[in-house]
Amino acid sequence: MKRKLKTNTINDFFFEASLAELSIHRIGNKSQDEFYVLSEQSVAIQDNMLSNLLQQYFLGPYEKVNEIYRFFHPNSDLNLNEVYHFASEIFEKGETFHENSKELAKYLYDVSGHPKIKSGELYLAYFENVQIEGELHDAIGIFKSETKETYLKVYPENSGFGLSYEQDAININKLDKGCLIFNTDKEEGFRVAVIDQTNRSAEAVYWKDEFLKLKTRNDNFNQTNNVLGVYKNFVTEKLDQEFDISKADKIDLLNKSMKYFKEKESFDIDEFSNEVIGNSEGIEAFKNYKKNYEEEFDAPIPDSFDISGAAVKKQARVFKSVLKLDKNFHIYIHGDKELIEKGFDDDKSMNYYKVYFREEE
Repeated sequence: MKRKLKTNTINDFFFEASLAELSIHRIGNKSQDEFYVLSEQSVAIQDNMLSNLLQQYFLGPYEKVNEIYRFFHPNSDLNLNEVYHFASEIFEKGETFHENSKELAKYLYDVSGHPKIKSGELYLAYFENVQIEGELHDAIGIFKSETKETYLKVYPENSGFGLSYEQDAININKLDKGCLIFNTDKEEGFRVAVIDQTNRSAEAVYWKDEFLKLKTRNDNFNQTNNVLGVYKNFVTEKLDQEFDISKADKIDLLNKSMKYFKEKESFDIDEFSNEVIGNSEGIEAFKNYKKNYEEEFDAPIPDSFDISGAAVKKQARVFKSVLKLDKNFHIYIHGDKELIEKGFDDDKSMNYYKVYFREEE
């Protein structure tokens, strides 16, 4: 199903969405000799409140998701990607939903071999009318809950209140792992949005890399995110190898780049290089660094593209403008670098910075 909307965002997932079918299985850890348990039929949900809570649990985390992926396979044959294969069958023949949910559960179990992977419930959901990038599409949701919590219950009792608790309950505001597969762009690997709250740990790569087998879509979010990341690494790691440059100058270069991306609607590599770097040798070094990145990671970045504000906001959090001096001082450089000077005091045998300002606040 596809209907065009006026909005152009990708994260308004709740708009008109409805949960059409749900299957639940349990996945153990293969290396710990735990097994999987498959349900015989999908879950019949008659309670509207429960349906709404499930949608909040499954779809709520995606309101802050901006990056979209596609399925792929190392052999370049998409049909060899198991999740892509089963999702395609579900979209083509809706009556096979539950049987294919079992196959997906068994496949997830097969790749859950790391000893630190937690067991948990696997939810396979079919949604109608989920919004992505201004369009409504049907979507398949694959979600895994691993973290359980204990909740207190307060209830009326004997003209007062009593207390009880429930162990091993699920917090609907904390989805551990999930993906939404949208029924569009099938030939290119569908559009896929991912949640993985444990993606900082080594064992967690199995969800995105081994189970789903995803690659980022080369859209303006990814292009903006990549070129800012490449430039940041160029300034913080590469410049020292070829040029004599101070940390204050590095911060100035980072500030200029962020200013460019916040003020411009589109990126042009020549315009960016001239306005931000402004040095022929530095410009050539940056372009070579970008080219080497593209070749090493097989991630081409075009020389011009529309800038994604969401990607700029994401990168701005890791662009540091702080000059740390021993353990005594931090200098935040936000504006004109010409108002800070570096020197060396022979009497104290120490470096110093001189800072010019008009008013003290």
